[in-house]
Amino acid sequence: MGESDTTSVAELGELANTREGLTAARVAELTASGQTNAFAGDSSRSAWNIVRANVFTLFNGIVGACFLVLLLLGRWQDALFGLAAFGNAIIGCWQEFRAKAALDRLALLNAPRARVRRDSQDVEIAPGEVVRGDILILRAGDQVTADAVVLEHRALQIDESMLTGESDAVDKQDGDEALSGSIVVAGEGLARAVRVGADSYANRFAAEAKRFSLVSSELRTSIDRVLKWVGWGIGPIGLLVLNAQMMVAGGWVTAWTTGTWTQAIVNTISALTAMIPLGLVLMTSIAFAVGAARLASRQVLVNELPAVEGLARVDVICLDKTGTLTEGELAYRDLDLLDSATDEWQNALAWFGDAPDANATARCLRAPYPASGPRDVSVYISFSSARKWSALSFADTGDETWVLGAPEMVLGDAATDAGTEVGEAVTRLAAEGLRTLVLARSIDHYSTTAQAAESLPTGLVPVAVITFSEKVRPDAAQTLSYFRAQGVGVRVISGDNPRTVAAIARQVGLDAGEGYDARQLPEDDAELGSVLESHTVFGRVTPEQKKRMVVALQAQGHTVAMTGDGVNDALAIKTADIGIAMNSGSPATKAVARLVLLDGQFSHLPDVVAEGRQVIANIERVSMLFLTKTVYATTLAVLFGVMVLEFPFLPRQLSITDGLTIGIPAFFLALMPNTSRYVPGFLRRSLTFAIPAGLLIAIALTLYTRGAMSLGITEAQLRTGSTIILAIVGIWVLAVLARPLNRFKVLVVGGMFVALSVLFTVPLAGEFFQLVDPGEEAAYLIAGITIVTILAIEVVRIVHRRILARGSAGEEASGSARRPDRDERAQLDE
Repeated sequence: MGESDTTSVAELGELANTREGLTAARVAELTASGQTNAFAGDSSRSAWNIVRANVFTLFNGIVGACFLVLLLLGRWQDALFGLAAFGNAIIGCWQEFRAKAALDRLALLNAPRARVRRDSQDVEIAPGEVVRGDILILRAGDQVTADAVVLEHRALQIDESMLTGESDAVDKQDGDEALSGSIVVAGEGLARAVRVGADSYANRFAAEAKRFSLVSSELRTSIDRVLKWVGWGIGPIGLLVLNAQMMVAGGWVTAWTTGTWTQAIVNTISALTAMIPLGLVLMTSIAFAVGAARLASRQVLVNELPAVEGLARVDVICLDKTGTLTEGELAYRDLDLLDSATDEWQNALAWFGDAPDANATARCLRAPYPASGPRDVSVYISFSSARKWSALSFADTGDETWVLGAPEMVLGDAATDAGTEVGEAVTRLAAEGLRTLVLARSIDHYSTTAQAAESLPTGLVPVAVITFSEKVRPDAAQTLSYFRAQGVGVRVISGDNPRTVAAIARQVGLDAGEGYDARQLPEDDAELGSVLESHTVFGRVTPEQKKRMVVALQAQGHTVAMTGDGVNDALAIKTADIGIAMNSGSPATKAVARLVLLDGQFSHLPDVVAEGRQVIANIERVSMLFLTKTVYATTLAVLFGVMVLEFPFLPRQLSITDGLTIGIPAFFLALMPNTSRYVPGFLRRSLTFAIPAGLLIAIALTLYTRGAMSLGITEAQLRTGSTIILAIVGIWVLAVLARPLNRFKVLVVGGMFVALSVLFTVPLAGEFFQLVDPGEEAAYLIAGITIVTILAIEVVRIVHRRILARGSAGEEASGSARRPDRDERAQLDE
C-alpha cells in the first residue's frame, strides 16, 4: 500500500489531539509539504480531452494533410476547406470550454464540504484542504473524504458498497478503517485522516464512488460508427480516385512528366474531403455543450454532457417522495396516546429528539417535547434507514426499553390491521397523507445478544402514534402531469408508510391506489419486474430494494431515471441510467448523480427533458444532411473512379455547397427549439433517408457529367453545372429535412438561396470559384436533371416518412411505445 499506508495511529498521535485537532501552524506545515487531500479531478471534461476531441482526430489529420498538400502546390484557393475545418475545431473547443467553465464554476460553488476539528473548533472546509492527520467529524449522510482510522464512534455504520460491491453497511469500531468514497449511513464518529490525495483508496481506483461511468449516448455511438465506416473506406477509395484522375491526365508517366499530376491530386483531394462528415462531430459536441450551458443557467448542474441526451431517452422516472414530491421539511403535527400507564413516554420522546445523531424526523420532537435535563441511558441503538427504528433504555428505569420507529417495522402486521387500536390509528392517519411513527414500550429484559444483533426487544406494546406533516411541492403536480403527457412512466419509491405515500401521490394527480408495501416484494427479479409494471407507488422500501427496483425496471427494457436527496437514495441513483439529486441532499447522493438540481426545484426536470430532446431531434435532422453528403461523395468517388472520369468539382466549389447546404444551416438547426420525443434507432432512421438521397444525387451528377461531355462543353462549364445542381438540390434537401417549416427555418433556407444567387452573380466571387456561364444547352440539361432529382428526393422523403410511421405503429402494437405527439405527427405528415 505504500509508505503512507503503514502509518499507525500511534505514529500519528503527535499530529493531533482528538479533542483539539491540528493547530493552524501544523496544518500550514503539512500543506507546505504536500500532504493534502488535493487531487486533480474535473466535474466535466478536461481541457485536454476537449482539445483532443475537437482537434486531434483522424479526419482532422486527413484534412490537415490535404490542406498542406494544396498549399505546397500553390493552390491555396482550393484549400478553403482547411480553414473551415480549423474554424470548426476552434468553435467546438470554444463552445465546450464555455460549458466547462460554467459547469466547473457551479461544481465548485456546490462541492461537498468536509468537517474537521482544528484548534478545538469544528469547521467545514473543502475536501481538498483536508491534510494528513486531520480529525474528521463523520455524521450520517457524509461521504468520507480521505482514508481514515476511526477514533471514536457512536453506532457508526458506513456503506462501502460503491467501493467494495458489498451492499450491507459495515459497523465501525475504534481502530477500523473508513475508506474515502464510502458513505456514513448511521451514527456518528471521529476519525483521523491517514491517507490523503492520490494515496487515498478512492483516488487509487478508477471506479470509486465519486467518479462517473460514461453515460450511454446513442448519438455519439452512432456517429463513431459512421466515422469508422468512412475511415475504413477512405484509403482504398482514395487510391481508386487517384488512379482515375491520373488516367484522365494521360496516365501516370505522362501526368508526371507533363505536370498534369497536380490537377489529379487536387481532384483526388476534392473527392476525399467531401467524404468526411467533419461538421457532424462538431455539431454534436456543440449541441451537448450548449444544452449543458443552458441548463446551468437554470440551476441544473450536468456532470456529463451526454446526460443531456440521456434523460430524453428515459421512459420511467423513479421519485423518492421526500424532497421530490414534498419539500422534505417535516413538522410535528399531533400525538395519539394509546397507553397512559406511564408518563415516561414524554421523556423518551424528548431524549430521541435531543439525541446527537437524531435524524430530521426525530429533531421535530424537540419543540413539543423539550429535554428537561441530562439523562443517562444504559442502551441506545441509533436509527438506521435499513431498520427504520431506534431504541433506548434509561439507566434508572431497569428493564424498560423504548422503541421509536416506523409502525410496520416495530409492530409488524398489527400496525396495518385496522382491527387493532394501533392499526386503526396508523391506517387512518397514513391515508390522510401524514407520516406516522409509533412509540412502543417493552418491560422485558433486553439481552446484550439482541442489542448486538440490533434486534427488537420482545414484548413491545404500542404507547403512542406520532404524526408529522409534509408540504407538497407546488410544482409537483404540474411536473408529473408533463411526464404523464409525454409518455414517461412514474414510480414513487419511498421508505414511508405506503398509505402515506399513496395519499401524497394522489394529491399530485397520480393514480396511486393504496400503495404497495415493499416488504411483500418478491425476491425473484422477473416477478419484481412484473410488480413494478403494474403498480405506481411503493412504501417501506429499503435502500437495497430501491437499487433492485431500478435494476428490475432496466431488465424490463426501460431507461430509468432516479431522483432523490437522501443518502439512502445513493445506491439507486448510482445504478439508474440517469441519476438526479437535489442540492439539498447529502454529499454522497450528489457525488454519484449525473444531474444535480442546484435550487432543488423539481419543476426543472421538464426543462432537462426538453433540452435532451432538442439535442437528439436536431442532431438527427442535421445528421441526415451530413450523411447524405457522405453518401453522395463516396458514391461519386467510386463511380468516377470506376468509370475513369475527371472529378467534376474543384475543392473550392465544394466549399460553396458544403457551406450553403450543410455547414451554415446545420449550425442553426442544431440549436433551435425542438420538442420531438425520443424514439430509439437514430442511425437507422438517418441512413434510411441519407442513403437513397445520396445515391440519387450521385447518379444525377454522373448523368449530368456524361451528358455535358457529349455536348462538348468546356471543363469549367461542366464544373459550374455540377456545382449548380449540387447546390440547388442540397438546399432542397435542407428544406425537406427542416419541415415543418416556420418563420425561422424559412429565413435560414431562404438565406442560403440568396447567398447562392450572390455567389453566381457577383463577378469577383465567380472568378474566385471559377464559375462560368454553362451555356444554353447545358442550362437545359442542368434544369432537367435538377427538377427530376428534386422530385426523386420528395419521393424518398415520402417513403422515409411511411417507414418511420410503420415502425412507430409496430412499436405501439407491441405495447412498447406510445402515440406520437403533435411534433412527431407534424414530422411524419409534413
